Amino acid sequence: MSMRAKQDVEAGSKAKYGVYDDAHVEPERELLLPTESDSPTTSTISTPRYSLVHLVCAFVGGAALCIGARFLLDVSGIAGPPQLGDDVRVQAPPYAGSTEVHQFPPVAPTNTFPDLFPTSVGYPGGTPTGAEPGLIATAPSLPLQTGAAQLVAPPKIHKYIHSAHDDDVEKEDESRKHYKSDRPFNLFRSWGNLSPWYSVPRGAFGIDDTAEPPAGCVVTGLHLLHRHGARYPTAWANFGGPAKFATRLHESASQWEATGQLAFLNEWTYKLGEEVLTPFGRQQLFDLGVSMRLKYGFLLKNFTETNTIPVFRTESQDRMLASALNFAIGFFGYPFEGQYQQLITIEANGFNNTFAPYKTCPNANAAGKADRSLLYVREWVSHFLAEARERLSRAMIGKDGLQGEFDWTGEEVYEMMQMCAYETVALGYSKFCDLFTEEEWEGFNYALDLTFWYDSAFGSPVARVQGVGYLQELVARLTQTPIATHNTSTNATLHTPETFPLDHALYVDATHEVVVLNIITALNLSTLAASGPLPADHIPKDRSFRSADLAPFATNMQFQLLSCASTPEPQIRIIINDGVVPLHGIRTCPYDDKHGMCPLPAFIEAQQETIRGTDWAWGCHGDWELPQGSAWNSTTGDAPQAYNSQN
Repeated sequence: MSMRAKQDVEAGSKAKYGVYDDAHVEPERELLLPTESDSPTTSTISTPRYSLVHLVCAFVGGAALCIGARFLLDVSGIAGPPQLGDDVRVQAPPYAGSTEVHQFPPVAPTNTFPDLFPTSVGYPGGTPTGAEPGLIATAPSLPLQTGAAQLVAPPKIHKYIHSAHDDDVEKEDESRKHYKSDRPFNLFRSWGNLSPWYSVPRGAFGIDDTAEPPAGCVVTGLHLLHRHGARYPTAWANFGGPAKFATRLHESASQWEATGQLAFLNEWTYKLGEEVLTPFGRQQLFDLGVSMRLKYGFLLKNFTETNTIPVFRTESQDRMLASALNFAIGFFGYPFEGQYQQLITIEANGFNNTFAPYKTCPNANAAGKADRSLLYVREWVSHFLAEARERLSRAMIGKDGLQGEFDWTGEEVYEMMQMCAYETVALGYSKFCDLFTEEEWEGFNYALDLTFWYDSAFGSPVARVQGVGYLQELVARLTQTPIATHNTSTNATLHTPETFPLDHALYVDATHEVVVLNIITALNLSTLAASGPLPADHIPKDRSFRSADLAPFATNMQFQLLSCASTPEPQIRIIINDGVVPLHGIRTCPYDDKHGMCPLPAFIEAQQETIRGTDWAWGCHGDWELPQGSAWNSTTGDAPQAYNSQN
């Protein structure tokens, strides 16, 4: 082609299709650009590689392949779509809702050669240590635990969703007053006992003070009680349960298809294990150990001076032992052998254990006594999830192809909320979380308050009797006096000078959230019960009992022992999740101490009084019955006979 002819072709092309940047147009694309039909040089240009017919055929073929692939996905694993009606087929894949398990580590890996991989090869380099930290004594303020740095929340959770037929926003807001919270919304603090532990707001329990010792006081000892870290769901549940939800979803996969926000259910599988710690749960206890070493490490000097090492206690359940060991790694560092001794108590039927008192307390497992929350939670769920149930049911197509035909129950919607919390602390993120509004999460939080108020705390008839064994152990340590009579959940075989020392400056015990609440109740921390009994039709304003504040994953209670220049008697304070708890509900403690302190002798006297007045035989083995619901209520956690004698 002559230079002039080539310029004519390019000019014609640009006139019709605009200027193309040669640097960004591939050679093949240049060949596809059409030419002017009347160009004098048309006959000299090479024939295009692809014609319009080729393009149309390619498009139609690609579309057919996509449709075919989607069809194969829908029916994978089966010979053909089973007929549920005249023209209805399987709508969700058959694996939807099934359990997915990744077994690690392998049972017998083929590349295991322990001799080739020793844990120590010598040559450690320099190892001099420094002084122990003591933030609780030296820092002007303490670091706050914000909750869950490794977890991901949805980018947006709506405050609430207005009804389509309600134009009066103010009227609707008034109708929602029983959902309103007196705190800024935080999803990770809205899961009751499933929340990751966090530093409660200052003054949350009624004392406007922080965990640092008051001016003129120094910390001389610490008794730390903590819960295990985040876990998978337990094997039992009175109401709800993620595994139950997954089972129903999987077994009914041929009868539904999810749309809209629920569309992810079409491909969703159940990825949660059972009972054991999650990776995040391990991190929680490691972090808690580091935190306590930074705050109270100086107490280890007492052990150096007496040529002893601490004894920490936990129990035999996998998550309990793993929590204790992760705490120890955080507190002592690796390797921790030789720095402390780990006592492991047995959690099983027939074994006395103050960390699992329900194992030897039959009434703590009896219907109507141990599960008093069930009636309240069911009623509350019918209130606060009615709108969500309707909304999520509309997102489902049933077996006859009708929108909303597959109807969720209130319990199943509640299970979706549980799934959000469990998947988040196990997998880091859950698509279930953004299905609900802020007000619905407030309702979920309160549902768990109802659960633990009536089953494990001040509203339970078996709360105090289960917590009294730990009180006996606490008083024994505070008075350095062995328990004389083991007539509750204490275990005499583990109360030797070696396994239960009485003269240490630091104690660390690990237990379950229900036992933490049993102990809080037995201690008579009555300010936490001020807004009870809890109703099932609304959330009380400024409620004093919040399970997320008191018993989240890795919750911790610090019993601080202090020596103060202003008083000749040693003092004690109770710190729960960095919040100071008032002690004036304890009969012998001062009412108006602004730091939440109580003289240690007065505190001990009150707990000894509680121990004497608590009847283990009657509370745990007595033949007593209770009416359901609000016909009988407690705010002290006592069995009916003891409750009536005190009121």
